[in-house]
Amino acid sequence: MSFASSTPPASPLSSLADPSPTVPGSGAAEASATGASAPAQQPARFRPPATVPVWGLPFSQLTLDGSLDAIDAMIRDGQPRYVITANLNYVMLSHGAEEMAAINRDAALILADGQPIVWRSQLHAERLPERVAGSEMIYRLAERSAQRGWRIFFLGAAPGVAQRCAKRLSQLYPGCQIAGVESPPFRALSSEEEAGLHQRIRDAAPDILLVAFGQPKGERWIHRHYRQLGVPVSIQLGASFDFVAGAARRAPRLIQRTGMEWAYRMAHDPRRLLPRYAGNAAFLGRTLMRELVGRG
Repeated sequence: MSFASSTPPASPLSSLADPSPTVPGSGAAEASATGASAPAQQPARFRPPATVPVWGLPFSQLTLDGSLDAIDAMIRDGQPRYVITANLNYVMLSHGAEEMAAINRDAALILADGQPIVWRSQLHAERLPERVAGSEMIYRLAERSAQRGWRIFFLGAAPGVAQRCAKRLSQLYPGCQIAGVESPPFRALSSEEEAGLHQRIRDAAPDILLVAFGQPKGERWIHRHYRQLGVPVSIQLGASFDFVAGAARRAPRLIQRTGMEWAYRMAHDPRRLLPRYAGNAAFLGRTLMRELVGRG
């Protein structure tokens, strides 16, 4: 099976621009909306932020805006790094898994993409300031791409989804730089296919590689390959491609704030998500019980 062709680096999808985008979850317009450089107070080099331990993972003590500033610093550094957006399912998958421990240890940032994680952090003296949802971050990354020239490569998801995602973001943010788009087959790639994919990513010279391979496949793939790919920032964003492309719907804002987005998603895709969320609930129940007993 052949790969979808990459979008040439010199031909971003900005010809599809919509001059008046309105995007739920995007932040207030920045002073650099016309393409100005980053504010002078931002660090010239990336410095790992303070972390808050929640259920065995060191979560970065950052807001969404702070996460974007950290990514900005990584891009300026130019060294290959990766970011994890961790929800409760990712925490469960990481629990007791030796391979996941190495992945989490080497991550530049682990962001709390789950309201239960933020709530649990409130028991610490140092707390997580807010949920940093990958499904909101993807819009803000495209916004900053248009402002600062960040080149973004979209990798993964079902056939056609990554292309629609890239196209939609280019419409919303004129000037968003699309370095490439590929949707490899879901099967394991041959060594020749993997080498060809790596070469196309390197040739596209992205600043950010967005991966939609699912948890924890995406994080494992990034951890194995991020150094040889040489991309300054790689992020596994899961369902975010589907949300932007219109292949899946996010819960209304009120449901997101109450931490019940999982229930909304499960109601719309019960066959796939019911087993997953049942496992998450069981894990959360066991973990909270152990904590209560330990304090007794």
